[in-house]
Amino acid sequence: MTHRTRPGSHNPARTRARALVLASAAVALAAPLLTAPAQAADTQPADARAAGVPPRTGFEESAGARWTTQPEEQSFLAAVDRGADRVFLSRIGTTTQGRPLQLVRIGAPRAPSTVLLVCSQHGDEPSGREACLTTIRDLAYAKDRDTRDFLSRTTVLVVPTANPDGRAADTRGNSAGVDINRDHIALKTAEARAMAAVIRDRTPDIIYDLHEYGATPKYYDKDLFDLWPRNLNTDRAVHDEAQALSASYVRPAAHTSGYSTGTYGIWTDPVTGEPIRQTAGDGQERILRNASGIKHAVGLLIESRVDPLTDAEKADEALNNRRRVSSQLAALDGMFTFTGERRRSIEAATGAARLAGYRDRGPVYLGGADNDPAEPAEVIQDPPCAYRLTADQYADVHDELALHGVRVQRDRDGATVRLRQPLRALVPLLLDARAPYHLTDAQPETRC
Repeated sequence: MTHRTRPGSHNPARTRARALVLASAAVALAAPLLTAPAQAADTQPADARAAGVPPRTGFEESAGARWTTQPEEQSFLAAVDRGADRVFLSRIGTTTQGRPLQLVRIGAPRAPSTVLLVCSQHGDEPSGREACLTTIRDLAYAKDRDTRDFLSRTTVLVVPTANPDGRAADTRGNSAGVDINRDHIALKTAEARAMAAVIRDRTPDIIYDLHEYGATPKYYDKDLFDLWPRNLNTDRAVHDEAQALSASYVRPAAHTSGYSTGTYGIWTDPVTGEPIRQTAGDGQERILRNASGIKHAVGLLIESRVDPLTDAEKADEALNNRRRVSSQLAALDGMFTFTGERRRSIEAATGAARLAGYRDRGPVYLGGADNDPAEPAEVIQDPPCAYRLTADQYADVHDELALHGVRVQRDRDGATVRLRQPLRALVPLLLDARAPYHLTDAQPETRC
């Protein structure tokens, strides 16, 4: 375990020993710089595997000169699965090109808290994937008491490569060119469908989504940007926990490691630091960051800077790559500290949000964001008590409703979807004709 004082803590002398700090995360990056490249994970000697030697990624073996290949990833994950009792590797889907979509579970199967890491939704953004792979290994093999205690109370779920076809092609979208991170409402892609099923079945308290971005120097060029769910349907307590994750944990952890941070999508004046332009980060529900909030998870998007920062990084691609991964690991450190220190408030916020839908009160927002009030036409002030689907409509959308976890009452003529349920705000976003990304034009019912 790494022991450091967390900036912003109420007790500055307190170390991180009481919360999780990724075991040997620094070693995972530093070791390749100090030693000659060893054998790749898929060629690691059998006696080393049998002796419980932690495997290494292709990225580590090459000292950051190249990204871990997909065959190396498969061998690496299989080795971790064999070598650590606290790890369970499963297949949650298959891409159009036949590649596996995999989920790694670390820790207790059903602990009080659940964290989900989603890595490389965009295939040309690999640094988060590398951070996720080494995080899996470090958690799997850690022997210290703090990590064991953490994993007894927290289930860590990781989707190491959320877009395998895109990663293979080094493209943002999947094999059909679809941006998976714009498909968390329609669920047309195999990748988004697999993700929705995991969120439905495991109800994670935290969903942490790792990405990369291209800088616009002077205005938009921090080492790391992050952003919480801006969608106005996010429960207030869940929203506030997500902002605390950013402001009080992820950013201070990054600063401690020497990385600058900012708010994703916001250009700032290089002199005053004041916001001058918003280029991204709205509240649209189809982005995972916002879908997380609507589904009552503390969501956070994290983006590391792709562009070289120095002449040395321009001259040495491996140096740039290592910085990108290292910054992701620093931010992850803050996320795990947040999970350990704020466990009770996180569980209280997400638990209460899931129950709030049964009260069936309040407006549903079809637009706007936490920094952009919704227009009157974007607010359903008095939502219907239910939506009615014809038999044909239900046949068209029943898979998507089931994957989201929306509760439905079927009959011979179709189905009724009541708002009085945990995913109350999601129902109109899926079924109301006024919602920007709705699946079908269902009939609102005011008498139930």
